[in-house]
Amino acid sequence: MTTRQQVIVIGSGIGGLCCAALCARAGLDVLVLEAHGHAGGAAHGFERQGFQFESGPSLWSGLGRWPSNNPLAQILKALDEPLEVISYREWDVLFPEGHLSIGVGADGFEQVVGELRGAEAVEQWRRFAEVLKPIAAAADALPLLALPPGGLDGLGPLLRRSGKLLPHLPALRHLSGAFGPLVDRHLQDPFLRNWVDLLCFLISGMPMADTNAAAMATLFGEWFNPEASLDFPRGGSASVVAALVRGLEKHGGKLRLGARVQKVLVDGERAVGVELVNGERIQADHVVSNADAWSTAALLPESSAPSWQEQRRQTPACGSFLHLHLGFDATGLADLPIHTVWVGDWERGITAERNAVVVSIPSVLDPAMAPAGHHVLHAYTPANEPWGYWSDLEHNSADYKRVREQRCSVFWQVLEQRIPDLRSRCKVVMEGTPLTHRHFLSVHQGSYGPALSAARGLFPGVQTPLKGLLHCGASTFPGIGIPPVAASGAMAAHAITGKTAQQQLLESLSL
Repeated sequence: MTTRQQVIVIGSGIGGLCCAALCARAGLDVLVLEAHGHAGGAAHGFERQGFQFESGPSLWSGLGRWPSNNPLAQILKALDEPLEVISYREWDVLFPEGHLSIGVGADGFEQVVGELRGAEAVEQWRRFAEVLKPIAAAADALPLLALPPGGLDGLGPLLRRSGKLLPHLPALRHLSGAFGPLVDRHLQDPFLRNWVDLLCFLISGMPMADTNAAAMATLFGEWFNPEASLDFPRGGSASVVAALVRGLEKHGGKLRLGARVQKVLVDGERAVGVELVNGERIQADHVVSNADAWSTAALLPESSAPSWQEQRRQTPACGSFLHLHLGFDATGLADLPIHTVWVGDWERGITAERNAVVVSIPSVLDPAMAPAGHHVLHAYTPANEPWGYWSDLEHNSADYKRVREQRCSVFWQVLEQRIPDLRSRCKVVMEGTPLTHRHFLSVHQGSYGPALSAARGLFPGVQTPLKGLLHCGASTFPGIGIPPVAASGAMAAHAITGKTAQQQLLESLSL
């Protein structure tokens, strides 16, 4: 059976949904094909025994206010799909220096630095913040949604048209560089350097030497202004996905779950549709892959753009994840933080395996995510689990279960520092590995995404050598993380809908 669509999007991650919803908003006939039973990719949620679990992002910002420089917030605004968020201003860390509560905003962080490292470190941080201000301002003046599909490579016409960018020209050179050199020039205090390295790793899956300077300057610009807060979407990340799906469907777009694409159909040098694993063929004017670099290459015939395919197959990969999902009795646990980040040993390096753990207990803010009197928890090791431990293991074999128990023991070591009797409280326990991550997200080696250093250039753009084939998501510019993948989805949509539709979108958002 063969049918036809104007636009097919492969994968319902945040990038794919943003692309699809904007194309539908522009009046195109759009179909999103998702291999699994939940939309959202890494941001999907799922339910077990009344507990609402999250699979991916736990730190959100820029969603609860307008105007916002978060591309996801801008797209939701364009779709008229407001989110209800719960704002908060503190998160906990378990560092070698001790158990600290870090305030979001300049004052809260400086207080911690002053108590821990003294007045000189505070002054050093303030000078660093002054250095970052013009870079963050330049990024704000150049909204990602305003970029052409070629990304920064197509910046020339935009610079010539927009007088808003002229005051920021000296800082624009930092937008495509790495953050590490800025840190090296301006921060010497070891705690401050470790803190920045940790935040870079949480955002990009790589240390500060390889993380994009514009992304980090924008983050610090958001987090360290007097009104700063973090935003938890009520209902968790699944509510963000649901809002994008609503925006897609109310503009006539469609989402099909359980629809795995096995190949992109190519005629000459043009993509003309897709074929599903059940043999169904769907023709299209435009095909957008929200799959990762390696999986996207695997969808093409070997003879199509062979050098481009080989580049994608040779892309270095970030590490993978261990996961722990718990539903547990909350009796007597009234003072738990929503987030805790643990680092074992700074000397090992922030990317060292099982040296960092992120814990999120969203029911602290949103009790509806767990049955009454209980909490729901998601913990993960942020892109520091080597694939090599898992590549030869068969899922659910005795060896697999033994290695899983041993590797996931790091979670219990961290959590039992705060809740010694946690195991006896648990109603639901699910431990996940890189094999789990690969299975549910269809990602190469369970990876966070490409390990492409900002010191050596930008992520590839959304365009490909094949006409009619575009690529979005964490394998494309601007890179890894929720705001970047949302922006990549918008860029792919701009390539399809054209400059006029993009300009109308920007005008509707006053960007």
